[in-house]
Amino acid sequence: MQTSLPPLGWLRTFEAAARHLSFTGAARDLNMTQSAVSQQIKSLEGYLGQPLFLRRPRALELTEAGITYLPVVREAFRTLVRGTQAVTGAQQNAVQVQSNITFAVNWLGPRLPRFRAAHPDVQLNIFTELWEPREMAEGAAVEIRYSLRPSDTVRTELLRTDHYYPVCAPGYEVRLEDIQEQPLFDCSNLLSNWQNWISEQGLNWENSPITYSTTYLVSLSVAMAGGGYCLTHDTIARDLIERGQLVAPFEYRAQMPEAYYLLLSPQAEETPGAVLFADWVRQEIARDLAG
Repeated sequence: MQTSLPPLGWLRTFEAAARHLSFTGAARDLNMTQSAVSQQIKSLEGYLGQPLFLRRPRALELTEAGITYLPVVREAFRTLVRGTQAVTGAQQNAVQVQSNITFAVNWLGPRLPRFRAAHPDVQLNIFTELWEPREMAEGAAVEIRYSLRPSDTVRTELLRTDHYYPVCAPGYEVRLEDIQEQPLFDCSNLLSNWQNWISEQGLNWENSPITYSTTYLVSLSVAMAGGGYCLTHDTIARDLIERGQLVAPFEYRAQMPEAYYLLLSPQAEETPGAVLFADWVRQEIARDLAG
């Protein structure tokens, strides 16, 4: 039986691969090649004497050993983070924030001067992903997630629900009955989509071609350039509409199945900067809803 610990790098690679259920996703996070990730996982499995993943044709699946080992590894990394912060004095004022890239660019970024003015001593480190992680991102104290209800394995608080609707550039407007003949854009893999928005109004839908991207940033950029219509919602489009970069020509707003959630790590409540940031996000959301 092994009495020493496996290399820390192997454990970090295992955590990343388990978070993405993909060696490719882990390689992207860790700036490694996919083959290097695969080799480190094989080395760790050899060290432990049992497999951690089932290699499926299109995805990975954790074995029972992997399911058991993952929370142990994650808690070990959390302990290292807390200990390092305590030694360096960074625990009080440095806060790692995770969100999707569209929220970070369209909502968070324009409001950060207000946070900076109110809390000049808090240092924010903002990390973005195209798709939200299955669990809370490693090292993040606060995460803002746009999704269906997140996993119950992390502390989750509903921030806001929203409504979605089409937008286009000023001057591009057409009749609702003609919209399916226009270039249409959307963010992929969401229930807040064109088919549902059209069907809720009892209109015929002839499966017009739709261009999808993995982030709202692309579809919003095309719409602002006068390239057609895209679906969006107030949280990420309100400021663009108020500045006259987009217009919402139709009255109907559909309720989003997805929503925005605030996720807090176990150590967040012990970190004054994280508490201040989470409170500020709640206040800004409330300000938006009241406005």
